[in-house]
Amino acid sequence: MTHIQTIIEELTSTVEAIDATETKELEDAVLQANRIFLAGAGRSGLMGKAFVMRLMHMGLDAYVVGETVTANLRDGDLLIVGSGSGETKTLVPIVEKAQQLGGTVAVVTINPTSTLARLADLVVQLPGVPKEQTASADETVQPMGSLFEQTMLLFYDGLILQIMEDKQLDSQTMYGKHANLE
Repeated sequence: MTHIQTIIEELTSTVEAIDATETKELEDAVLQANRIFLAGAGRSGLMGKAFVMRLMHMGLDAYVVGETVTANLRDGDLLIVGSGSGETKTLVPIVEKAQQLGGTVAVVTINPTSTLARLADLVVQLPGVPKEQTASADETVQPMGSLFEQTMLLFYDGLILQIMEDKQLDSQTMYGKHANLE
């Protein structure tokens, strides 16, 4: 078996463990939000940026926290935070500030009892092993937080497909908002 096949097998088991109710709550929050903001550090942040790009392709106002073109968060907006451990220290003040401003906070994490999860209005728990923890071979063969980050990307892409269905969008329609100065 190749390493890629092993990764696919691991991902198959993780995506099957994602709670449909939590997923629906996040989907509803995205659809009800005035604007969507995403925060995450490292590879989790990169997965979030891919999600924000697709939200923008759907015509939603979506931003990545910390970018120079990010709007200000206001009442009725949604902040989604991705953190495997749920303990990323730089994200805690961002969550607290968003709540002070009247935003709703969703956290996508491995740990539903983490600091970030306890602060959040809604939590989506994804399977995985935090990068700080040594994984056993039966959990994952992959290094650090790779399994969580890959699961997060698949989760976000699945959420995009559901929102596309809800909004009756297709790839051709979304392509009209794709960057054209490349």
